[in-house]
Amino acid sequence: MENLSLQDDIPANEPRKQRKKKVLLMGKSGSGKSSMRSIIFSNYVAKDTRRLGATIDVDLSHVKFLGNLTLNLWDCGGQDAFMENYLSQQRQHVFSNVGVLIYVFDIESRDFDRDLLTYRSIIGALSQFSSTASVYILIHKMDLVVPTKREDIYNDRVDQVQAKSDAFEITPFATSIWDQSLYKAWAEIIHDLVPNLDQIEKHLGSLGKIISAEEILLFERSSFLVVSSWTSTIGGMNPTTDRFERLSNIVKTFKQSTSRYTGTPKSAEQFCHFELKMKNFSLFIVKFTTNTYLLVALPPGETRFNSALENVKIARKEFEDLDSPAKKGADRGATCTAANEA
Repeated sequence: MENLSLQDDIPANEPRKQRKKKVLLMGKSGSGKSSMRSIIFSNYVAKDTRRLGATIDVDLSHVKFLGNLTLNLWDCGGQDAFMENYLSQQRQHVFSNVGVLIYVFDIESRDFDRDLLTYRSIIGALSQFSSTASVYILIHKMDLVVPTKREDIYNDRVDQVQAKSDAFEITPFATSIWDQSLYKAWAEIIHDLVPNLDQIEKHLGSLGKIISAEEILLFERSSFLVVSSWTSTIGGMNPTTDRFERLSNIVKTFKQSTSRYTGTPKSAEQFCHFELKMKNFSLFIVKFTTNTYLLVALPPGETRFNSALENVKIARKEFEDLDSPAKKGADRGATCTAANEA
């Protein structure tokens, strides 16, 4: 394998600081905020979210991503009394130092105009205390809309929301807990937050060319969101444009199945290695660094497959440096203690 070194990018004596991002997850009660959070970060399946109760006040959680990024996720209850409290007594506390606002609109809301007024008040508070925050809008429960009308209704909602967003340039998504659209939205949100992303993508591209891959996906370990990817010219001809989020959904479902049949906790690691060899292509998924899995898609061929697998193992120690809050000592590193090989 050619020299794939990160040492020029990371001085040996320079520790990497822990980065924290405050993320507000807001929307009216019943819009689906806690359900989507539970699916992405707590390994729920869609049908299990029915037993979730309403969020009381603020449900604060800390989600680690790629070593030196921690999301301080504030899931804010959407009942009117809580919303009024956020905008009055707790205004500065809630809206200060916000990196990202994720606002969820229920597509079947019976009073969308009132929802917009609440959103406009939230934007006003965000402008006051966190004017540089990024704003993502999730038009949720799109599965409840007749397919032929989805695009028109979605575009109309987005236009109305943008008109109430002041100077913020919103990034909208159409989502549902019943398909891969949820993974697409959250993957893009996380993608914009990951530190060292330019370095990760640079070296992912180098690795892809070295092993003659068609496509490489880097998954976050627990959520299986695609945080980075590389695609060759041939891979770019794949007509399935939503394949990344589909793969997230498929692998997450596989992980949940192994959890159910092996009796291991959903938050634990159920597999370290997965191989699939077909007539027209082959792929493998391996535990890559402390907080990531790597999927590699290749043309068919046993020799090419085995060579790529060995080279990925060699590259692992280089990528590990990008996935840690500081330079590691001899007693630190990625381990995979209990796994069921697929």
